[in-house]
Amino acid sequence: MEHILNYFPELTETQRNQMAQLEELYPEWNAKINVISRKDIENLEVNHILHSLGLVKFVKFTSGTRVMDLGTGGGFPGIPLAIYFPEVSFHLVDRIGKKLKVAQDIAERIGLTNVTFQHGDVKEVKGKFDFVVSRAVMDLGEMVPLVKRFIDREDRNAVPNGLLCLKGGDLSHEVAQYKKAALIDELSSYFKEDFFKTKKILYLPL
Repeated sequence: MEHILNYFPELTETQRNQMAQLEELYPEWNAKINVISRKDIENLEVNHILHSLGLVKFVKFTSGTRVMDLGTGGGFPGIPLAIYFPEVSFHLVDRIGKKLKVAQDIAERIGLTNVTFQHGDVKEVKGKFDFVVSRAVMDLGEMVPLVKRFIDREDRNAVPNGLLCLKGGDLSHEVAQYKKAALIDELSSYFKEDFFKTKKILYLPL
């Protein structure tokens, strides 16, 4: 919790407890199902929870915002974001049922009431969202055609509705066709840990 509290001292007692529970529950589940790489589970706080919270540094979702987490796996970035934004609704989608089961169990055990889950392909999702978020799921060129139809036309946040991706490495080729619209924000400008040196937020208004 040291890193999370260092960057997010504004967390309430409830939020601190929920974040702390993540650090207990994910290793517990990971011993049964390989949700996070076995080599990486010891870096859960920085590489997964804090990484997910990087989106908070880019946009503070207003109350009532609707967010889809596409390819959430075991619940990243959706669950840490749902803890931080209790007045925002999150819909977590993944094609791998066993990983989604982990996310669902953890959400229930820490008392999250602002998350829903859907096992299946994104093409089966219905409804409108202000943002679609993802963490290293697929190339931007593949993702945009899949999610564009979900984005609501009415903006309710300081940042216009669209796609928010957590990615790493050189994104120049990926954003080439969206160069005029896409915005890349370096997570190293917010977080000092070495893990974030190559990590970025890729934002595309849709």
